[in-house]
Amino acid sequence: MPTFTSLPLDTERLILRPYRPEDTNAVFEMFSDPRVMRYWSWLPWTELDQAKDAVTRDMEAYEGGRYLRLGIERREDHAFLGQCILLNFVAHSRRAEIGYSLASWAWGRGYMHEALEKLVCYGFESLNLNRLEADIDPRNEASARSLERLGFLREGLMRDRWIVGDEVSDTAFYGLLRKDWKSPAHGHGATSPFH
Repeated sequence: MPTFTSLPLDTERLILRPYRPEDTNAVFEMFSDPRVMRYWSWLPWTELDQAKDAVTRDMEAYEGGRYLRLGIERREDHAFLGQCILLNFVAHSRRAEIGYSLASWAWGRGYMHEALEKLVCYGFESLNLNRLEADIDPRNEASARSLERLGFLREGLMRDRWIVGDEVSDTAFYGLLRKDWKSPAHGHGATSPFH
């Protein structure tokens, strides 16, 4: 199991930090919003207890090193903007998956790119990962752009992978290798402002 150290993670505008019990209402607001949940693998939440259970589970997972879900907090006013996660670690292959969501009222301001760039850097540099993976609904063009801007490449498609409610959807798979992240062509490495 990985050991999560050097937290929280700071960027120019954001603080990425483990969940706290007081995040419950904001987490519920985000995951009950049909706009946020449009391309997720489950329906929008309807009960606050779903958020309470999730926050508790995520805090326990962080303590146990099973996965790392970080709340995205805006530095200037400590508003909870969203979350990002590293999960499904495969230790012998130094691989993990990345996931993320942002409250709809915070869309379009570059917050997610800023948060994900820091999380990817943490995965490769602090956790010594070799590969990060993501799977998204291919109709989610904003999410695809976010991944591609970070250097992820689309590597495959699985048809009819999810059934959420009555809707069937595909999954597009993306991957990013440490050696590509460190490539000067992607503008990362020692000169990146996020290191």
